Amino acid sequence: MPLISVDSVTKDYGHGRGNFDVKLDVDEGEVFGFVGVNGAGKTTLIRQMMGFLKSDSGSITIEGRDAWGESSVIKRHVGYVPGEIAFPDSPTGTAFLKKQADLLNLKDMSRADEITKLLQLDPTANLKRMSKGMKQKTAIVAAFMASPSILLLDEPTTGLDPLMRRDFIDLIAEEKAKGTTVFMSSHMFEEVEECCDRVAFIRDGSIMDIKRTVEIAHNTNKLYKAEFSTASDYERFTSQVPASRDAEGTQQTQSGDQPGTKARQLQAQQGALYIEQLRPDQNQAFIRVHDNAINQFMAALGTVNVKFITEVKYSLEQYFKDLNTEENNVQ
Repeated sequence: MPLISVDSVTKDYGHGRGNFDVKLDVDEGEVFGFVGVNGAGKTTLIRQMMGFLKSDSGSITIEGRDAWGESSVIKRHVGYVPGEIAFPDSPTGTAFLKKQADLLNLKDMSRADEITKLLQLDPTANLKRMSKGMKQKTAIVAAFMASPSILLLDEPTTGLDPLMRRDFIDLIAEEKAKGTTVFMSSHMFEEVEECCDRVAFIRDGSIMDIKRTVEIAHNTNKLYKAEFSTASDYERFTSQVPASRDAEGTQQTQSGDQPGTKARQLQAQQGALYIEQLRPDQNQAFIRVHDNAINQFMAALGTVNVKFITEVKYSLEQYFKDLNTEENNVQ
């Protein structure tokens, strides 16, 4: 039985805003990512999980309890970082954390001290004068300090610098090792790739896909970038391997070395090995290779001199872009 279950949940604000028939499950001990653009519905769902918003239809259960009807019980086991941080009337971070500890009946503040040190937070500072990053760190300490069994985190690294984000990723890894269940929204694709076991992609309030991060990183349909030693090597190779209809004369895309999806969608027609993009002026080609065609690919490379070859990693960000492209093409 999933620890968190979201079953056909809808919250309709009107004008296409809200969440619509959202379905997902989070297993115990899983780190689950929630990705979408601003306004896609991430915060709405997390607030529904916390019992701050009542769904129009559907249900959310956490540890078998109804998120709306039993929210007061659920909150005892959940650490929460909100998307918009607004502290109650406390003069300093220390006073706020003490107040939160009292609410949780927490006597041992050693975990709070550990995370405060990790994040290089000075909790004695005046809350009203804290920067966005300092306030974010204070909220993270408050969420983690009681070692809850569940963490619901809404854009938890907003306002943190890159080094602090790295420390936060390490903190999530610690929690995962302890068996903590984590549900976190984020717009930082790299941190989701590193932290999360699975990720749900949301657009306009609806789930587009749910995928294991390892499936995205280690897909069976890989892209390689090859540069050939001479123009004749380039021509010999490209004469052996079929090219997609839009490959001829293509140049580097705005997203860098990862071409778009149009050619990839032709794979069923072109076969398991084909050229997706050509750069004749640089003697370069991008070659799409399914795992079952790797020997065919290596045989073709063996007939020419290659200057270098590298795999173009298929990232979570690219997968998200592809999902949106496919969605736009359907509409």
